[in-house]
Amino acid sequence: MVLAILLSALAMTAIVGVRYLLTSGAFALATRVKHPGLYAGLDKQVAKEIRWSLASAAIYGVPAGVVAWGWQNLGWTRIYTEVSACPLWYLPVSVLLFLFAHDTWFYWTHRWMHVPKWFRIAHAVHHASRPPTAWAAMSFHPVEALTGALVIPALVFLIPIHVAALGTVLAIMTIMGVTNHMGWEVFPRFMTRGPLGAWLITASHHQRHHEQYGCNFGLYFRFWDRLCGTDKGLGDFTRRHGRRVPGAAGRHDAGRAA
Repeated sequence: MVLAILLSALAMTAIVGVRYLLTSGAFALATRVKHPGLYAGLDKQVAKEIRWSLASAAIYGVPAGVVAWGWQNLGWTRIYTEVSACPLWYLPVSVLLFLFAHDTWFYWTHRWMHVPKWFRIAHAVHHASRPPTAWAAMSFHPVEALTGALVIPALVFLIPIHVAALGTVLAIMTIMGVTNHMGWEVFPRFMTRGPLGAWLITASHHQRHHEQYGCNFGLYFRFWDRLCGTDKGLGDFTRRHGRRVPGAAGRHDAGRAA
């Protein structure tokens, strides 16, 4: 049994690591095509981001692998495979429940990581990426990686979810983690500056966090930022720590503040 659990943890670590490399690599390539030279001179930083991210993959993979083994062999969790087990309308609802619960956990642990003591111990690793790149999505100190690694494995014990809906949650988590750090906005204007953008977090919103640190702590939604007064609107891609973004609009748009 111990060997089976270990193999499950190793397999999940490999899956998380490969998923990171493929997703970040794809968006890094898209950045090279869309904004040539945006990551010029950042080779050493990118190498560090990849090393930290692969270490984080192991921290994410171990609890996920243990839970996956328990689900398959002992019936742990509330993951279900038969669509008929819950009403069809519950499929999208379960995705939203997971995203909101994850976003809530992320918001408050992220704010905690900005307490000076914990920032120095852990979160400074992530903010050492100046400016962040598509490779920075999982560039975390082990302490911070652990806080992120536990939430989804814990939620599957609390909220019923179809295995395909869980895959959707993990895909959204991966894509948002990468695109929020690319240094340019990949999503269309209606998602960033329209009514929908008032509540969704994309790179334009998260950029402000990397500019000012003490604001814009959310992951998917602006709900907690707006409720707690930490939403400072959209960031400025025209300059990233003194580096001009090729093709970026010259006008600063501060977005909507809470």
